Amino acid sequence: MQGREIILGVSGGIAAYKSADLASKLVQAGAVVSVVMTASAEKFIGPATFEALTNRPVHRHMFQPQEHHQGEHIGLARRGELFIVAPATANTLAKFAHGLADDLLSTLALSFTGPTLLAPAMNTEMWNKPSVQRNIATLQDDGYHIIQPAAGWLSCGQTGAGRMAEPAELLKHINDTLTPKK
Repeated sequence: MQGREIILGVSGGIAAYKSADLASKLVQAGAVVSVVMTASAEKFIGPATFEALTNRPVHRHMFQPQEHHQGEHIGLARRGELFIVAPATANTLAKFAHGLADDLLSTLALSFTGPTLLAPAMNTEMWNKPSVQRNIATLQDDGYHIIQPAAGWLSCGQTGAGRMAEPAELLKHINDTLTPKK
């Protein structure tokens, strides 16, 4: 993982706190991590947390480039080796499945050409909704790698499928994706 450029997308769900742990684990493994947050994600966790963990600026705005004059979606897409979105909310999955690009994260998804991993996280009823499952099938057909959510206790107070995979499992998926098959 040493020196590998990982883009971590964080969308607005309570599981965003796990993304901070994932960012820390990636950095400890030697990765260079660029975090892209949606406005909704900032309601759950602050950019300062990710900046402290990655020692890099957090990318949040499509039209205020920090690093690339043509926009962050271009610069990040060109240098990233792997893109993981954790948590990937139902809204984010729908945007990606339908090619909508109304914020930095969804625009980056359209311009990124490397492997993209999505770690869904949502309420059980949302996860089981036919429209969400259709979006998952579309994303898989389009080449996205879906890291299935676990069943367990959810922040809404119920137990069921929809719990984002744990950071250690996400790290394993990242390693497996970046490691050439023998």
